[in-house]
Amino acid sequence: MVKRGKLPGAYEWLRHEYPDVANAYERLGTAVHGAGPLDDRTRALVKLGISVGAGREGAVHSHVRKALEVGVAPQEILHATVLALPTVGLPATVAALSWVRDVLEK
Repeated sequence: MVKRGKLPGAYEWLRHEYPDVANAYERLGTAVHGAGPLDDRTRALVKLGISVGAGREGAVHSHVRKALEVGVAPQEILHATVLALPTVGLPATVAALSWVRDVLEK
């Protein structure tokens, strides 16, 4: 099963109210992470990039924490975020950097 640290309250509520749905979601996450050759660090940076590109603040927070857990350095996380600039634009990248810093500066 997926390793869990501190989860957002909304997800904890979902787990409580709909445990079968939450368990199925976690099994899907485990399956996709194991479906290919990427290592933990690479997968963490890819997931961070997807979250930045999608503009999902909560997902950026989550994937920064997960990246740190697998040994990605803060400077690598910041660089991965800055790489979004030519694709998603300055405002979106600055917002994403603020979400990254929310976690890194705690």
